[in-house]
Amino acid sequence: MRVLVVVGETEAPERLVVRADRVLHSAGPELEPQLLADVRAHIPEDVAVVGAPGRSEAAAAAAELRAHGFPVTLYTDHPPAEPDGLRIRALTDTGPAMEVADSLLDLVGNTPLVRLDRVGKRLDCHLLGKAEFLNAGGSVKDRPAVAMVDAAEKAGLLQPGGTIVEPTSGNTGVGLAIVAARRRYRCVFVMPDKMSAEKIKLLRAYGAEVVVCPTAVAPSDPESYYSVANRLTEEIPGAYQPNQYRNQENPASHVRSTGPEIWRQTAGRVTHFVAGVGTGGTITGVGRYLKAQNPAVQIIGAAPEGSVYSGGDGRPYLVEGIGEDFWPETYDRSIVDRVVPVTDRDSFLTARRVTREEGILIGGSGGTAVWAALEVGRELGPEHVVVIILPDSGRGYLSKVYDDEWMADYGFLSALGHTAGDILGRKGPDLPALVHVHLDETVRAVIATMREFEVSQVPVVRAEPPLRTSSEVAGSVAERELMSRAFSDPSVLDRPVAEVMSPPLPSVGLGEPVDVVVSALDAASAVLVLDAGHPVGILTRTDLLSFLTGR
Repeated sequence: MRVLVVVGETEAPERLVVRADRVLHSAGPELEPQLLADVRAHIPEDVAVVGAPGRSEAAAAAAELRAHGFPVTLYTDHPPAEPDGLRIRALTDTGPAMEVADSLLDLVGNTPLVRLDRVGKRLDCHLLGKAEFLNAGGSVKDRPAVAMVDAAEKAGLLQPGGTIVEPTSGNTGVGLAIVAARRRYRCVFVMPDKMSAEKIKLLRAYGAEVVVCPTAVAPSDPESYYSVANRLTEEIPGAYQPNQYRNQENPASHVRSTGPEIWRQTAGRVTHFVAGVGTGGTITGVGRYLKAQNPAVQIIGAAPEGSVYSGGDGRPYLVEGIGEDFWPETYDRSIVDRVVPVTDRDSFLTARRVTREEGILIGGSGGTAVWAALEVGRELGPEHVVVIILPDSGRGYLSKVYDDEWMADYGFLSALGHTAGDILGRKGPDLPALVHVHLDETVRAVIATMREFEVSQVPVVRAEPPLRTSSEVAGSVAERELMSRAFSDPSVLDRPVAEVMSPPLPSVGLGEPVDVVVSALDAASAVLVLDAGHPVGILTRTDLLSFLTGR
C-alpha cells in the first residue's frame, strides 16, 4: 500500500498519482491529526510526498511524517541540505529525453492521410482517407471521448470514483473506457443489439459493463438504448452521462483537432470533406473549421438509407455507428452542403473493396463514406481534393462485414449456380412479394389472409413492407398451429396474433446456393429470404420441391 501526500496548492505528477493507492492533501507543512490518522490506518509500505516546485513545505511535511515513524520518500528537484533519513527521488527525469508518451490518451489525434488511388482510379480528383482507425482506441470517437470527460471533470459533473454511463454503438464506448481505465471510473455502456460481438467483447475487455437493448424500437420506447441509458444514469449514484448526441464538446473536439489537421495536411487545398453521419459531431466540427478557413469547401454527409439524415424515418439498417432515427443536437444542418444516401449493400461491399484493393481494413461506416466520396468524385477535376473520414478498423466487424457466411446469409453475396433467389423467382407471379400480417391483427383476420393467398405460414411484421431489416419481423404463424389453437379455444380467433405467434422463421440469403435452402428446410417448414438484409419473401418445402422437379 503506497500513500501519496500532496502538500500545498499544487497538482501532483500523474506518474505519482497512478502509483498511489490513496492520495491525501495537506494545505501546508503542518499536518492535520486526521491526515496522520489516515496514513496510519493504511499501514503504508511507503509514503510519497510531493509539493510545489522550489518550495520547502514538502520537505518539512516529509520530515514530520518521518518523525512519526513512517517510511517516507520525498519527490523534489531541490533536496534539503540535511535529508535526515528521508529517501530522496528526483521529481523530473534528468536523463536524455526519450520518445515516449505519458499516457495512451496523448496518442489521440494527428492521424495521417492516405491516398486511395486504387479505389479511386477512375476519378480525376485527389481521393484521400483520414486514417482515424490509428487513434489510440482505434476510432475517430477517441477525440470527443477525451474532450467530454475532461470537460465533465472541470465542471465537477464527474467526481473521482464516479460512473460513466453512455448509449453507444461501440467506438465512443472504447474511447470512454480507455479514459475510465486511466482515471479509475466505472463504465456502463448501453448498446443496440445489431452491434457486432467483437465490439461488445472489446468493451468488456476494458472492464466496462455492457447492456444490450433491441434495435427495432422507437427512441422514446422504455427498452430503447437511449431510454435505458437515461434510467441507469438516474439510478446509479455518482453516474454521469456524457451524451455524445447533445454534448457540444463532441463537435468542438473536431474544431480543435481534426479540422486543423486536415487543413494543415492538405496545405489548405481540401475542397470536399466526406464523413458518415452518426451523432453529427465529426462532420459538424470539421465542417465548421474548414468553412471558417474557406467557405467554398463542400461538406458531404454519407448516411444509411432510412436514417433521418437521408430523409427516412429511422427504420433499421445494418451498417453500424452512423445514421439516426432522431436529430441529435450535435448535428448542425447548416454546415452540411449535401447528404448522400447509401445502402447497406454498397456500404459493406465498398468496405471489402477498400480492404482488398488498398490493404486498408476499414469498417462498414467507412465503406459508406468511401462510396459517397466516389459518387461525388465523379463530378470533380484534378484540382479538387476530397478528404474522407475512415472512422474505424474492420477488426471490429470480422464476424459480419468480413465473414462470407454472414454476408451470404443476409443476401449480400451470391453463389454460382442456382440460388434461393431462383427458387423465389419461380413462385407464382400473382402472390405479393411478401405475404405478411401485423402484430395487432386478429387471429381470425390472419387465417383469412392465409386462405386468400393460399399460404401455410406468414411472418408477423412490425412495419409495412418493404422491410428494412429482419429485425422488423416480430414472429411467424403457421396455419396448422392456428387452426389447432382455435379448435381447442375458439376465443383465440379474436385475440391479436402477437399473443399466439411463434418466433421468427430462420433466414437464408437471396444469393445462397440451393443446398443451403435444403439444409434450412430440414429444420423448419419455411424460411425467410433476405436480400441485402431486407426480407423479400418466404420459401417452403413445397416451393423447393416445385423448383427441384421443374427446373
